[in-house]
Amino acid sequence: MPTPPGTSHATNAFSWRFVAPLLTGSAINAINSSLIATALVPIAAAVHVPVGRTAMLVSALYLASAVAQPMGGKLAEEFGPRRVFLVGVLIVLAGGTVGGVGQNLTGLVVARVLIGVGSSAVYPSAMLLIRRRAAAAGLDAPPGGVLGSLMIAGAATSALGLPLGGALVDAWGWRTTFFINLPFALLALAMAFFWIPSDLPVEGPRTLREVAARLDLAGIVGFGGAMAALLVFLMGLPHPDWIALGLAVLAGAGLVWWELRASRPFFDVRLLGTNPALTRTYLRFALAGLCVYTVLYGLTQWLQAGRGLSSEKAGLLLLPMSALSALLVRPISQRNLVRMPLVVAAVSCLAASAGVFALTTSTPIAWVVVITLVFGITLGTTISANQTALYTQVAADQIGTAAGLFRTFGFLGSIASSALISIVFHTQVNDHRLHVIALIMVIVSVLGLIIVVTDGKIMTQSLARHDPALVRRDDPPAGHRRRPDRDESVPAGSDGDTDPRRAGAGTQTSGSRQRPDGEKSL
Repeated sequence: MPTPPGTSHATNAFSWRFVAPLLTGSAINAINSSLIATALVPIAAAVHVPVGRTAMLVSALYLASAVAQPMGGKLAEEFGPRRVFLVGVLIVLAGGTVGGVGQNLTGLVVARVLIGVGSSAVYPSAMLLIRRRAAAAGLDAPPGGVLGSLMIAGAATSALGLPLGGALVDAWGWRTTFFINLPFALLALAMAFFWIPSDLPVEGPRTLREVAARLDLAGIVGFGGAMAALLVFLMGLPHPDWIALGLAVLAGAGLVWWELRASRPFFDVRLLGTNPALTRTYLRFALAGLCVYTVLYGLTQWLQAGRGLSSEKAGLLLLPMSALSALLVRPISQRNLVRMPLVVAAVSCLAASAGVFALTTSTPIAWVVVITLVFGITLGTTISANQTALYTQVAADQIGTAAGLFRTFGFLGSIASSALISIVFHTQVNDHRLHVIALIMVIVSVLGLIIVVTDGKIMTQSLARHDPALVRRDDPPAGHRRRPDRDESVPAGSDGDTDPRRAGAGTQTSGSRQRPDGEKSL
């Protein structure tokens, strides 16, 4: 079998021991984004609140994740990705426990915030760990197989939350939608502790003021405030809260003003301005996310209200979509393909959105499945190609924050889809209103297609390659130091073995184990 472009024997650096905890941890956030949906009604009855108020449990995780994704990346860059990964999983354990024993809505909201914050630290930390190990192994292209697996775990599994939640609630009650996080988090924690090599010691500022400046806490607060106000406005539609929108605009303007002057900005506005390719990647992902999440939740509501299906059956109908997207991600990522998958994603999204026009309450279920499968093509191609593009568009020391923002833009797409569904289905769920949603999705899909085909850089790029200037740095990442016996080209925090035959095998440090010579790699 021919070797995919850009790969080498250094891919042995990514053993199953190194990759397994990253995949397990990354799946937690994706599944939790939809897991709670089937538990809202029984939760409302148990804590004696109207069903409408339980929507806070959905928006709480959205908000926490949107803010915490780039924050987790920033912390990983400054203090070490393994440390942040472990802390994040511990926070998930706390959230699952608090929610499982919660007695009121406030406690459950706190639990969802904890789960959102903790699980959001995992993905950007994983991306930084992968980037540093790839640099240590001397890879000249992204480790596509690993990135593909990470994206399957971190995004393509989101549709599993609906049927999983339905099965758990039916079998053991709503509390299991919180307790289910405990075994997965414990497994990820144990594997990460023993199998991921320790970060190098953190050096640098020690006082609270110095640490705050290093992390740009003011920027984090401003970003969080702007996102929170925007979420309040969007989730309140079709009854707009203009005060919330005004606060979002003011907070956003203040954030831009501050970040342009910050020495170490949390939300690097200049990066978005000077790196239009990265900005387009974020925008493509957000637009595709809007359409996919609209199908995930809007079509589910229509199937329940218009077709009389149970929430569990409606969720099961979407499993083929999730399975197909997962099947597509890995081969595309392994070959580091960018141009063709993005074109396919844009065209399939437009075709599937147009297909929603044909759906009525009398349409055979088989046709509903066919349309969702086309959206599965959109999901699988867009997440793999855009993540590969992101990996090559930012410097190694910025991959954590950039990866976090990537997921944040995905959450913005999902939040916008929730607002769209709330507006259109506000008073009634029927075929006509579903077709209104389809029209909006067609418009969004056309915009996404235009962004792809007018992007000269993407249309001339077939495979993703590293820009050497983005991989190698003269200085180690902030807060880390190089060990004198390490090659200067090895990023701090990696294993430090530059021999391609042993890259990523791990050093005998605390919290890590040496990889056996015969261990199978992914």
